[in-house]
Amino acid sequence: MIEVRDVIKQYGCKNVVDHVSVEIEKGKITSFIGPNGAGKSTLLSMISRMISKDGGEVFIDNQEIGQWESKELAKKISILKQTNHMNIRLTIRELVVFGRFPHCQGKMTAKDWQAVDEAIGYMKLEDIEDKYLDELSGGQRQRAYIAMVIAQDTEYILLDEPLNNLDMKHSVDIMKTLRQLVDDLGKTVVIVIHDINFASCYSDYIVALKDGKIANEGEAYEIIDKEVLEEIYEMQFSIENIENSRICVYY
Repeated sequence: MIEVRDVIKQYGCKNVVDHVSVEIEKGKITSFIGPNGAGKSTLLSMISRMISKDGGEVFIDNQEIGQWESKELAKKISILKQTNHMNIRLTIRELVVFGRFPHCQGKMTAKDWQAVDEAIGYMKLEDIEDKYLDELSGGQRQRAYIAMVIAQDTEYILLDEPLNNLDMKHSVDIMKTLRQLVDDLGKTVVIVIHDINFASCYSDYIVALKDGKIANEGEAYEIIDKEVLEEIYEMQFSIENIENSRICVYY
């Protein structure tokens, strides 16, 4: 379990994450939703120790994140940020190999190569695995980075807007893959996501943030609610039940 206790992040005089506490259960997809500037990505980065917190505590499996050795933490939790820029020219396969570094420290074994092959297969990249990243569409590049995270084979997977640059088909493929990782492999996935209908259809639990604080949280069906969403986003919603999922209509 990931436990966030009274976490704060300040930029200047403003608390962009303001005394946030939340528990993230194992073996589920937890989605962070909310308007721009709500603190979703900042909170995700603090959970992964990618950025420092200015107050509070984060526990990964009952150990405060500051007490983890970097090498061991990289085997436990992985994160994919919105912007991924590599200064060196890599193929998809070479990129995915980076995901194995916490395990092999650059000395690849048969097990590591198997993990690379499985990650590339999971993301359906076999036919283009030898293409360079700068030759790919935005969607293909995003899938390659997600394959790298899958190859890292961590218990906790944190993804910051993983559907960026993806069309509808590939967005659905990504969400189905994340659902598989949870249901078939027992992973715990935490995502920052703007599309609340994807959050509704694929999440087990939703945490809604607004102005740096948790505005509401609960099972997906509890948060995908007209009154709850209208308070969070300050706009009108209509909720339809379609094939056992709550779908938001907003315009």
